[in-house]
Amino acid sequence: MMESLLSPTLLLLIFFLLCTTTSGQLSAPAQAPSQAPSGSTTTAGQSSPPAPSPSGPLAPSASSSPADIVAILRKARKFSTFIGLLKSTQMDAEINSELKKKSNAGFTIFAPTDSAFSDLKTGTLNSFTDNQKAALTKFHIINSFLTISQFQTVSNPLHTSANGNTKEFPLNVIGNGTQVNMTTGLVNTTVDSTVYSDGQLAVYEIPQVLLSQGILRTQAPAPAPLPPKPKKVTPLNSQAPSRSTTSAVDSSDGTALPHHAPIVVSIGVAVLAALRLCL
Repeated sequence: MMESLLSPTLLLLIFFLLCTTTSGQLSAPAQAPSQAPSGSTTTAGQSSPPAPSPSGPLAPSASSSPADIVAILRKARKFSTFIGLLKSTQMDAEINSELKKKSNAGFTIFAPTDSAFSDLKTGTLNSFTDNQKAALTKFHIINSFLTISQFQTVSNPLHTSANGNTKEFPLNVIGNGTQVNMTTGLVNTTVDSTVYSDGQLAVYEIPQVLLSQGILRTQAPAPAPLPPKPKKVTPLNSQAPSRSTTSAVDSSDGTALPHHAPIVVSIGVAVLAALRLCL
């Protein structure tokens, strides 16, 4: 009797255990999706590390707008003095205007750093006239786009924007593949790095200011205005000619009498002879 009672109980207990195990196994996969996002997040975080900051020359922006020379130099943060020269001489506006044109040869600019200007003799830049500052700025600009490799085959001396006069503004640039040397007859320097290059505008950093005889030559001062011509003063003896003329007239009258004397004498003789005849 006990065995008949226990057997259903055992069967129910076994059935209950089986049901509990099965439900546990079925509920286990439901937790997997909740863990999957954390795993995928970790994987995504490992597969996309932060991009390193760019080094080397500034890359042109994706927009199609032309380059702005002042904006490029400001971004480099070490050309404040050269920016001031570009703006005071209005060369920045001229460069930007030319770059907007579809047909242009481009520009190559050698930009001295602020340290380069600090190395000049104290007061040099302040002593320059406006014409000298304009010549100094233009001497650092070439009206064509040149890459570093092109300096190996370029024809020297280069023609700069400083009136194109290579005698007063000589600039010789020689490249050997890894280094670019520059000389003006007064300054010898090198190109330190490429600040910007986009196929139309190339900006190169140089550690010294380019100087030439044409820049340092003392500008001839403007001629002083001529003083007004003084009024002509009549001299005190200005009446002398008139007096002499009067004298001459008087003397001519005095000397004219002897010429008429013979005629008067002849008339007088004739009158006397006629009176004698009448008597």
